[in-house]
Amino acid sequence: MGYSSIQNSFTSMEITFSKLSGAGNDFIVIDNRDLSIHLSPEQINKLCTRRTGIGADGLILIEPSTEHDFSMKYHNADGFPGSMCGNGGRCAAYFAYSIGIPASPVNAYTFDADSNRYEAWITGTETVRLQMQMPENFRNNIEIEGVLCHSVNTGSPHALIFTSELATVNVTEIGRTIRHRTDIFPGGTNVNFIEMTSTNSLSIRTFERGVEDETLACGTGAVAAALMSRRLGKISGTEAHVKVQSGDTLEVCFSDTMEKVFLTGPAKIVYKGSFFIN
Repeated sequence: MGYSSIQNSFTSMEITFSKLSGAGNDFIVIDNRDLSIHLSPEQINKLCTRRTGIGADGLILIEPSTEHDFSMKYHNADGFPGSMCGNGGRCAAYFAYSIGIPASPVNAYTFDADSNRYEAWITGTETVRLQMQMPENFRNNIEIEGVLCHSVNTGSPHALIFTSELATVNVTEIGRTIRHRTDIFPGGTNVNFIEMTSTNSLSIRTFERGVEDETLACGTGAVAAALMSRRLGKISGTEAHVKVQSGDTLEVCFSDTMEKVFLTGPAKIVYKGSFFIN
């Protein structure tokens, strides 16, 4: 493990953190069970900014919960609270496991995030399975400036575009345009570009709102892509292997009715460190 420390001569409080990667989605994760840490959106944005900060797609605070093993408070890289993050949820569960938060049964956690209950299982070395919320608001065949989209909410809103040229598609330009079409997607949306690779596998690239750029993975996006592919008859069965931009593969399993949806993939601590705030 490496150790990093970002210090300012005018700071007074040192905060320890772990940097976790969930299939390429990276997060600053902090144990805040004593509720002593209060970070402003500006501070979080600076911490998540690459090259001048720690660098991350988001920041997660692990806090106490009256009903569950812990509470996950997720902030996007822009510093503001975000909706559910699937890979963030898996990383939060692995972090809880790594710091010894008790779980009953062993290696199975319940937590609340974005006002919903989630359940996660540590299924192997640096592997976490997360039960997602039931999808909502499926919409098909939305045309935006000549681009055909579909959409669904899997804890976060997602626009979905199928393509046969995933490697060359302009994810940033097209993604940014669609992300800001609040007349169609109130509050904005994540934008996913999907290429089918077999009857039960696909590759995906995602432009994430809150990060405002392409990320190496998106858990709720992978789930949205798998479920929409099933609804459109592009995959058979109730399991899909989703290859993300990092090269990792996420597994999405779901019931026939899609009432139960599970996201499984790698979650690992890549380093630990500390930073200072006023």
